[in-house]
Amino acid sequence: MSFDPKAATRTPPKIVTFKVKRYDPTTGKEWWQDYKVETYRGMTVLDALLKIKEEIDHTIVLRYSCRMGVCGSCGMIINGMPRLACQTQIAEVATEANPVVTVEPLKNHPVIRDLLTDFTRFFEKHKKVKPYTIRKDIEEREKGDFEYEMTPEEHYNIYEYTLCISCGLCYSACPVVASTDRFLGPQALAYMWRYVADPRDEAWKERLELIDTDEGPFSCHYAASCSAVCPKMVDPAAAIQRLRSALLKYRLGMYKKEKIAQKKIVEVKPNPKPLPPEAQPVPGADPWKKNEEPVNIPVDELLA
Repeated sequence: MSFDPKAATRTPPKIVTFKVKRYDPTTGKEWWQDYKVETYRGMTVLDALLKIKEEIDHTIVLRYSCRMGVCGSCGMIINGMPRLACQTQIAEVATEANPVVTVEPLKNHPVIRDLLTDFTRFFEKHKKVKPYTIRKDIEEREKGDFEYEMTPEEHYNIYEYTLCISCGLCYSACPVVASTDRFLGPQALAYMWRYVADPRDEAWKERLELIDTDEGPFSCHYAASCSAVCPKMVDPAAAIQRLRSALLKYRLGMYKKEKIAQKKIVEVKPNPKPLPPEAQPVPGADPWKKNEEPVNIPVDELLA
């Protein structure tokens, strides 16, 4: 997704109308509701929605957390485009000529209420691709005295896909997910490629066989809408094409992982610098024993 870095420096229209799609699960009713919000420079769509909830309509429901584009909780459709509400400046989506912003829940996710969507199916697919490093030696995973060697080039090959925050925007934009729920989706498949390409992972055969179905990369139509909306500039469409290539080669007996990272014992070096006085433990103090003591907060004295 392209961002306007100067949007936060522009002043949006003084009064903006937010058209929010509402949904009541108890009655099954859907409707659009308008709210007029007084804006300011630097105000995001999430700021406006929280202002609506706090000052105008307490019943509106949405999900949010970090407010800084890290957690991926506030994904929604803003002016027809899947976006993170906390990353979207009002100055980007509203103009003096058209001071209106439409907000609706993400597509391809069941709606719980208003702008709140259910990610259960999304994370079931994420879990299905085993999004963690798998090694043949189970015992070595329990030891913490080593690390797996990786060159900067090898890290660069997978770095982009480690930026995924599982916000579900790519899943919402995918036309294949909209037509068939069996398709794993761009987020899960991008995660799959991240581990197939990771030299520290040894389960590449198992992973390729897992997606060698109609749920896998060959169902992708390569619309690339997933890559177009990613707030972290990840390219799931490219990852899916790389998975296709690897899977075809694997079927023909031509694919083999170039390198499996070897473990390297980490030497624990003593701290060459002494701790400053303020960091020294208090003589006679036992922090572990302190944790066992009950916490006594003088509430009555504080309220007096």
